[in-house]
Amino acid sequence: MCTVSFIRVKDSVIITSNRDEHINRETAAAPDFLLLDRPSDSIRRKIIFPRDAKAGGTWFVASDSGNIAILLNGAISKHTAAPPYRKSRGLILLDIISGENPYSFFMEMDLQKIEPFTVVLFESGILYELKWDGISKYETRLNSENNFIWSSVTLYSDKVIAEREKRFAQFLTNQKELTAGLIHDFHNNSYGDKENGFIINRNTGIKTFSITQAIVGKNLIDFIHTDLLQHRQFKEMMPINPKEQQ
Repeated sequence: MCTVSFIRVKDSVIITSNRDEHINRETAAAPDFLLLDRPSDSIRRKIIFPRDAKAGGTWFVASDSGNIAILLNGAISKHTAAPPYRKSRGLILLDIISGENPYSFFMEMDLQKIEPFTVVLFESGILYELKWDGISKYETRLNSENNFIWSSVTLYSDKVIAEREKRFAQFLTNQKELTAGLIHDFHNNSYGDKENGFIINRNTGIKTFSITQAIVGKNLIDFIHTDLLQHRQFKEMMPINPKEQQ
């Protein structure tokens, strides 16, 4: 939820996210499938996500419609937390992906008393950057043929974010052929900087817990979750069903 990359590789897209949390936070449960039922229209939708042990939400979720939603803490600038909040951002992410049209659902949903966040949404081949700053929503449609990286404004300064973007551009330039494994390795590196690398281990107790990756092909999503604390990796495959399951 603190670093996200989106990379186009031939006919697939590879979306990868690093989750940074305080060491006092419980480790998330391994990724699992959940079947969503919407009584209003009798639609069933399968999703997969690692579940946060604290609030039950997530920071990375994929649906069998081929949609992916990833959460980053904070929106435009670093904010001061002002709890209590009405609902966790991880549960909000599940609400968004559960919508028949996640982008439209985000634009219509009530986010008052929800802590600021950013969502990277890949829906029906369209890439969106969605932000809530605690007062207003902001949406940007991005070119999904290009490559992008995001860093949470709550953990990284503008200067550090710019340096990370530069390293990302260098990584892309240096690769003759991009693969999911190479991208995962890029995310799994401190680059000699435990404060601001992609794998962090700060004196404040903030540490990278996991790396989650979705490889979205034409008919299949490969879902890979690497738990860095327990030294375990989970791999699942989910067929893409573009039509709603009745």
